[in-house]
Amino acid sequence: MGNPRSREKILEVQALSARYGQVEALHSIDLDVCDGELVAVLGPNGAGKSTLLRSVMGLTNSTGTVRFRDTVLPRRDTSAIAKCGVVLVPEGRGIFGPMTVEENLQLGAYLIGGRGAVFEQRREGVLSLFPRLKERMTQVAGSMSGGEQQMLAVGRALMAQPSLLMLDEPSLGLAPKVTTEILETLGQLNRQGLPILLVEQKAPLALKLANRAYVVSNGRIAAQIDPREIKSHDELTRFYFQ
Repeated sequence: MGNPRSREKILEVQALSARYGQVEALHSIDLDVCDGELVAVLGPNGAGKSTLLRSVMGLTNSTGTVRFRDTVLPRRDTSAIAKCGVVLVPEGRGIFGPMTVEENLQLGAYLIGGRGAVFEQRREGVLSLFPRLKERMTQVAGSMSGGEQQMLAVGRALMAQPSLLMLDEPSLGLAPKVTTEILETLGQLNRQGLPILLVEQKAPLALKLANRAYVVSNGRIAAQIDPREIKSHDELTRFYFQ
């Protein structure tokens, strides 16, 4: 499990609520991430976990306050939020399938123009984490396996050099071996100091990496838990239905 470098809160979510039409998907959520932490968000399908990340990123209509490093993030302005250093790897990967691996990585670095010495340095860092991408730089991204596409999605996000990396279900649809590989890479990034907010269905794997975890149920925070205190799957699932 990663060790947070400090208890300084870099992300503070306060009274965050979100609606889809008449349906309230989030009910006054409070959540925080400290510098150097990996925080997991767990819960059943439909609990509001993805809506939480999308709301932080400005992708849904929401109310409440989201602060990142003491700056109030704008609502519905994803580009401005990304410029603040908050980057989301969405559920379903969101890669540009008709484009090559190289072109996807260039898009991840659009804030620095997708070229130059800084771009090359970031790209080499990504390829050292995911060597398989190096073998496929000219390949059309949509023709790769699901695991390789997820590596690309994470790699593209890292090209933006995030100050907070958020991931929505990175293991979705992947084989267990690939899931373990990707989550271990996330753990490595966190140990190097990158704060991470991770929504993940595979709770046991997420809890092995996390410093803290929130359980979301019916659009509310049902519990905040210390992963070290969860000894069994049954002990965890009781939080899901509070």
